Amino acid sequence: MTTPTTTPQAATPTSAAPRRGQFVWHDYMSPDAGKAHAFYQAVFGWGSEEWKDAGYRMWTASGAPRGGYALLPAELQSEGIPPHWLSYISVPDVDASAAEATAMGATIVAGPEEVPDVGRLTVLADPQGAVFSIFTSTAGEATDDRAPVGDMSWHELWTTDNAAAYDFYTKLFGWESAGEFSDPQIGVYRMFGRNGVPLGGMATILPQMEGMPPNWLPYVRVTDLEAAVERVKANGGQVIAGPMEVPGGDRVAQCIDALGGAFAMHQAA
Repeated sequence: MTTPTTTPQAATPTSAAPRRGQFVWHDYMSPDAGKAHAFYQAVFGWGSEEWKDAGYRMWTASGAPRGGYALLPAELQSEGIPPHWLSYISVPDVDASAAEATAMGATIVAGPEEVPDVGRLTVLADPQGAVFSIFTSTAGEATDDRAPVGDMSWHELWTTDNAAAYDFYTKLFGWESAGEFSDPQIGVYRMFGRNGVPLGGMATILPQMEGMPPNWLPYVRVTDLEAAVERVKANGGQVIAGPMEVPGGDRVAQCIDALGGAFAMHQAA
């Protein structure tokens, strides 16, 4: 959603080799990691693990680290940048993928950077301005794209041109089409996946969303969406859309957390 300057601080679950196009880590950027953890722990039951570097805390789901809480730099806070999520996507070679991305119109926000005993990363803004990170782990990544309950199970790109964005990301990560549908409110919604597993969708920002920049919105998988919505409200968050059913029978809700960061929730049919 904005311009982060942080890194993933721990390797994702291990396997044999880096995987192209897999979502492997999610950092939450905010001025207050403790408050962020308190909110997400109350809503999703996430655990917490300290990292060896001060100022960074990992969040865990299903007993494993899935991401972290990082400090939103003061200069970004002064620019009015709100707390937000940053998604890390696996590639076999960060430098080669960064060069490919910039050749297609992306810009480098931070890096390339080496994180000792963890991996190498670069933070990029796509040609429309949405920020994401590419990451190669020294330990390898998880092999299953199907997220467990409590982890991020869907990734939604809101952009100024989802046809152009779809072309950019499918070339960069090798994502395949997972279908598309037209909605009278948002127009064409393009879905993408990997190895037959749907991973997310892309939609064009509407005129009535004036002021919203291109951004990636992560969805957390839950077993009971209505109960999770009530926990969001009870812990200082807001529900801005939903709960509602989407094509295929899944149910979703889009929310703002207690710090002002956007996230969403997903219950499988």
